[in-house]
Amino acid sequence: MWHEMGWGGMWFGWLISIIALVLIFWVIVRFSVSGPYRRQPPASNETPVDILKKRYAKGEINKEQFEQMKKDL
Repeated sequence: MWHEMGWGGMWFGWLISIIALVLIFWVIVRFSVSGPYRRQPPASNETPVDILKKRYAKGEINKEQFEQMKKDL
């Protein structure tokens, strides 16, 4: 039976099997691992006012802008 395929056919079969196993493993890891592979942003418990306070503390906005944005919220 094997002598009809020759050596090239036997190696080709092994190669296809290895590629299939690698693909199955990749799919399992891709869809089961949490972490950087997930496309959902992490949940945040910050309120808009908290974010505004951080921006003011970093110096991204001045006091007038802070007060106006806080009033708008």
